[in-house]
Formats: sequence, C-alpha cells, structure tokens
Amino acid sequence: MKSFFAGLGIGVGLGLLFAPLSGEETRDRISRHAEDLADTARGLVDQGRERVRNTVSAFRGKASEFANEATGTSPANK
Repeated sequence: MKSFFAGLGIGVGLGLLFAPLSGEETRDRISRHAEDLADTARGLVDQGRERVRNTVSAFRGKASEFANEATGTSPANK
C-alpha cells in the first residue's frame, strides 16, 4: 500500500511540475475559446439569416414577375 501512495505522490508531483498551465489559467483559456466559438457561431447564424432574406426577396421578385406575366400585366401598367 505504501508503494501505491508513494507512486501516487510522485505522479501528482510530476504532474504539477510539468503542467503547462495552472487550473485558473486553463479555465480562462477554455472560457476565451468558448467565447470565440460562440462569436463565430453568431456570425455564421447572421450570415445564414442574411442569405435566407436575400433568397426570399429574390424569390418574391421572381414570383411577382411570373404572376404579372401570367395575368398579362406589368408593374408599369399598374
């Protein structure tokens, strides 16, 4: 049992000695990375919304043109 605890102590000590960052620094880094990912996701959602708006607007324009051609009217004749 002594060997187990001695090995555990040595492992923990070496882990702390060679750890690249402290716990607080690691949490801060993870938090910043999560915020960056959230900002990127928001940007992608905004781009998607804009593309959908543009597509819907173009579709409405084409549908209006088609309806005018089908009824024999044009926006200039209204």
